Amino acid sequence: MTRTKWLAIAGVVVGTHFTTRQIPTSFAFDKPLPTAIILLATCAIALLIVARFTGRKPSADYEAIPLEDLGETRTKVTKTLSRWHCRPRISSLVLIASISLRAAALQQILGNIQCSRRSWEPLIPLVWALWDYWTVQRHQPNWTSDDPEIGAYEELKESAVRARYRYVLAISLISFGSFVALATTGPPPSTQICPSILPFVWLVPLLQFGGTLLDLVILACLVRQLQPHRGSLPAGLRSIGYACLVSSAILSIGLSAHYVWDETGREWILSFPAMYSESVAKLASLVCFTFVCALVMIYHTGYLATPATALFVAVMTSTTIYSWNTPYLSAPTSLGLSFFAAFVLMIGLASFFHIESATDGKTATFQSVPSLLYITLVLLLGVRLAMWISRSSSVSYHPIDYLIYDAQHRHEAFRRQAMNSSNLEEAVSAYRIRYGRHPPPGFDHWYKYATERNTFIMDDFDSIYRDLTPFWSLSPEVIRERTWELISNPWNDASGISIRNGHADITSDLAPPTHRWMLEGVCTMINQFSQHLPDMDLAFNLNDEPRVTVPYGKLPPTPRNHQLISSPRNSFSKITWRAASTEEPYPNSPLTESSSHPTFYQHGSISCPPTSPARTQRMWDTSVICTSCTFPHSLGAFLSNWTLAGEICHQPDLANLHGLYLSPAAYKGTHELYPIFSQGKPTGFSDILYPSAWNWLEKAIYSPTDENPDPPFREKSNTLFWRGATSEGISTGRRQWVGMTRQRFVSLANNARRPSNLLRTSEAGDTNAADADDPAGKLRYIPSLPSINHTDIHLVTGIARCGGDDCPSQFNHFKPFSPPIDFQAHWQYKFLLDLDGAGFSGRFLPFMRSRSLPFKAALLREWWDDRLTPWWHFVPLDVRGSGFWATIEYFLGREGRAGDLAMHGRRWAERTLRREDMEVYLYRLLLEWGRVVDDEREGIGFGG
Repeated sequence: MTRTKWLAIAGVVVGTHFTTRQIPTSFAFDKPLPTAIILLATCAIALLIVARFTGRKPSADYEAIPLEDLGETRTKVTKTLSRWHCRPRISSLVLIASISLRAAALQQILGNIQCSRRSWEPLIPLVWALWDYWTVQRHQPNWTSDDPEIGAYEELKESAVRARYRYVLAISLISFGSFVALATTGPPPSTQICPSILPFVWLVPLLQFGGTLLDLVILACLVRQLQPHRGSLPAGLRSIGYACLVSSAILSIGLSAHYVWDETGREWILSFPAMYSESVAKLASLVCFTFVCALVMIYHTGYLATPATALFVAVMTSTTIYSWNTPYLSAPTSLGLSFFAAFVLMIGLASFFHIESATDGKTATFQSVPSLLYITLVLLLGVRLAMWISRSSSVSYHPIDYLIYDAQHRHEAFRRQAMNSSNLEEAVSAYRIRYGRHPPPGFDHWYKYATERNTFIMDDFDSIYRDLTPFWSLSPEVIRERTWELISNPWNDASGISIRNGHADITSDLAPPTHRWMLEGVCTMINQFSQHLPDMDLAFNLNDEPRVTVPYGKLPPTPRNHQLISSPRNSFSKITWRAASTEEPYPNSPLTESSSHPTFYQHGSISCPPTSPARTQRMWDTSVICTSCTFPHSLGAFLSNWTLAGEICHQPDLANLHGLYLSPAAYKGTHELYPIFSQGKPTGFSDILYPSAWNWLEKAIYSPTDENPDPPFREKSNTLFWRGATSEGISTGRRQWVGMTRQRFVSLANNARRPSNLLRTSEAGDTNAADADDPAGKLRYIPSLPSINHTDIHLVTGIARCGGDDCPSQFNHFKPFSPPIDFQAHWQYKFLLDLDGAGFSGRFLPFMRSRSLPFKAALLREWWDDRLTPWWHFVPLDVRGSGFWATIEYFLGREGRAGDLAMHGRRWAERTLRREDMEVYLYRLLLEWGRVVDDEREGIGFGG
């Protein structure tokens, strides 16, 4: 065996492994055509360089084998290929056309990847084996032994090894094992919408199949290019390199034509973010290295060994990594079947190389199969066996039982520490211990205000501390100047509220009439306690979307150790605030417009560490759930950590799952730390949260009537109910709506056409088994068709926030629409669903006060977030929709437990989420903010 062949085989194995690991998280697939152009050009250059520096003369340890001496198998296939391709030039033209068409097909597939189905690629080696059988092997005589003394076992073994269908059998095992492995060891399907009213529902699977056919044609052309130059590898590589270069040029011309013809796509074509460029460079290096090695391997070993080896390595890499990173079973996967598939794959590969080495002589990959191959296969089998043995496909308890039990203990712990103080002295002491500084001036007035309103939570205001801590890194003068910049330019969509001499009022006439009610509501709320506040100006966000994301590492260091001075001054300083005026020229805005554009990487993940998945990975395959993204905050299919679920740094797939990141309707943001008060924000934003005037003014109120009463839980309809509009983001014609939370949940609840992962006790689908809390019963995820009889989730009054073809597409997909209902009609249902809109939720607090059990799927967090305990006060859902049906089925079968959670939430909301609690929270917030903007903030405080 030549050194070149060894290096090529090793290169194919190593290159395929690392390429398989790189592909699922690469940014390169954001721009399929530009990526294809770059990859083809890079591979062309690499091939031409290799051809240039590869010696024309055979090496000392390589014996050139004439074409006629290659054996009947490869010779006859070569002649067949020669008849199929009359001339090498025709083969080159077919190769160029096939590559160009494949890239165009890939562009369409990736643009609508949520409509894709299982890949046909594992069939490629099998098709080549069938081709080999049909063109060559079936014409060969059956093997008979010339040795009269051969034993029956030896004769049977030799007959099998030399049978005409030997390669078909061996590679059938590889293809079959690949299909089973990918089907049983892969992530569950996502809730991304593939609209049945659009052609992509059938076009994408058709293009997948057509792309596989093109891959077969490309492989045949590559073999044809290499075969005539047997003994002259550089000529074959050079011919393929020129074909790749011409294909790259053709695609470049097509992309240029698209640039001229489609004005809307010009920005997409010309933008090359650093993340994309880096990913393309990595992918091009891996793909070109693997491609060159594969061509050399084909040249030395033929057309069967190379695709079989690449398929084996790719499937084993992807399935082993997935199994290793998914220790808790969250999909209806049979671990035994997965191990069986891996075993079949290994048997198939070992059989192929053994058969090849026994029959093909000098043309075989291995003239004697090395022991290292068998050792490697045994080790891989051991790893898969260990994963099978160490993990179970069933559980002895329902995960939600544990989550409720854990939530009860977490709530009790929060409850004890939140109301630890019983008088002012204890409250001051608790404040110093918790926050390391004196309370702000006027803390005694706040404490009196809170106790007079029977506020339950007196000590835990960590959310205020988290929001305001970054601003200690800015001087008070800078904060005041930035506040003026925000409220002095109407384009910023931020209006000011001024507190002067103990009274709050709207700043000047810059506030738009459409939002004046909100500002007046905030002023009314502040004026309940404004006599105890210092003069200040506040910038309030008029849009639903948050505004401020500071890049990781760009935030100035915040002082951590505040010296507790012995006698702080219990009063605020006299500060002069620069008034906003319509007569002055508007200052330059610190904000940038990003409405109707993706914002995840520019205004979301930018606050994450540079090495976090949100900054380094792009989950472009939206047809499946990113289980590595859900694992940190999930227990199987169920959300287990509400706080961590709001952290985006480990969830790069959120770029495709929320309107705020896909295409916000009104987004004007900044990367500088500007003080703006917002009603809701995802984790990572630096907006300051405050209680919404919508809730305080009770725009949506819990107020049952005789016509719409709130009956006891057991008397309510056994239904999960939601009504709403497509207000989460704007879909401008690029089909952004297929990933938005509201649209996905509505589609999920009304189009249960494919099995969902339901946790049940028997494969017979015994749903009644879920009704009994039998600790001895074994539960496993079973793919079952969910029943939509217990969901009533619909859009109302047509489609909002859309443009172009997305308006009729959504209308036809979601029709018929439901008419608007009286808000008080919600209380007739046991389960009420709350989904993120463009901003904060205006209905969740009324839901909490009712006798119904709220379900909530949200990325945005609000002022009350620390006060509620998921799984004890409400049911949390992942914004991906994973576990949606399994969660519903759990509570449908446990009415008593569902009623208990509804009661827990109702009682806690009556104590901690009242209008008075909003006032106390805002009072405490503004008291703390008054100190932050005070020039002498280090020397003031309430000493007690």
